[in-house]
Amino acid sequence: MENTVAKKLEALVKLQALDSKIDEIKKIRGALPEEVQDLEDEIAGYQTRIEKQGEEEKELHDAISGNKNAIKDAEKLIKKYEEQQMNVRNNREYDAITKEMELQQLEIQILEKRIKEAHEKIEVKQGEIAEPKETLSEREKDLKSKKDELDTIVKESEADEQKIEKDREKAAKQVEDRLLNSYDKVRKNMRNGLAVVPVKRGACGGCFNVVPPQKQAEIREKKKIIVCEHCGRILSDVEDVIEEEVKPKRRTTRKKATTAKK
Repeated sequence: MENTVAKKLEALVKLQALDSKIDEIKKIRGALPEEVQDLEDEIAGYQTRIEKQGEEEKELHDAISGNKNAIKDAEKLIKKYEEQQMNVRNNREYDAITKEMELQQLEIQILEKRIKEAHEKIEVKQGEIAEPKETLSEREKDLKSKKDELDTIVKESEADEQKIEKDREKAAKQVEDRLLNSYDKVRKNMRNGLAVVPVKRGACGGCFNVVPPQKQAEIREKKKIIVCEHCGRILSDVEDVIEEEVKPKRRTTRKKATTAKK
């Protein structure tokens, strides 16, 4: 049983060491991955906004085209009514045709007003869309620069990271699923990523809270998995600190100055 627990702890320590190496590699990248993601999200937002403005502008252009066609139809009707006026038989027919012509002319005025308003809206939208387009262009340049920088850093450590990842997969297979899940859960909750730590100078190597002597003795025995009661980290071993003997400093005796008697 002792060997089994000892092997489990050994596998966990190895796994923690590999994960810490991966963390160090990722730390070199700094905030670049998050910055790239933020820029991609921001760019997507601007693109959506510009696309929406473009769709609205297209709808206005379509409305202008529709109104222009309606004006042409109205003008054709007016021309038709003018021809009919030449062949009327009485004033009643003449007045009825004249009224229809006036209605068509009024319709043309309304349509022309709508066209003018649509052009004004298009002008406003083009002004509104100019700033997002400019900002989008700047953000795309920033994104390219950040991605290039990140790619360079990733390429420099890619081979090492891939090797460590493979070693990590092998090491993870040596840990039983239940224990591995606990390890991953604890590691995820720790800012420094440490889930397995030794006891140093009588304290937990993670949270630095004191570990009682009796608990330290149990950790040394390695008969069961013991976790820190304060932070929940797995305590792998007890590191004994050997303090160097401090040699007493030699006293230097000063010679008393002798004065010559005259």
